Amino acid sequence: MLLKLWAKKEAFVRSEEGATAIEYGLIAAGIAVAISAVVFTFGDELREMFSDTATAIAERDDGSGG
Repeated sequence: MLLKLWAKKEAFVRSEEGATAIEYGLIAAGIAVAISAVVFTFGDELREMFSDTATAIAERDDGSGG
């Protein structure tokens, strides 16, 4: 009984499945931080660019006569 328990403990310690999940979590967190930094830094410029593009498309559609 004690030998089986010891073997299960050793198998658990050698298992790397949990470490892989933690690594993926850290990668996802790093990507989220990078996206947040880009949006925080360039957010106003991106909003203006999309607004200008939407305005240009709306003006083009209004003048097409179709």
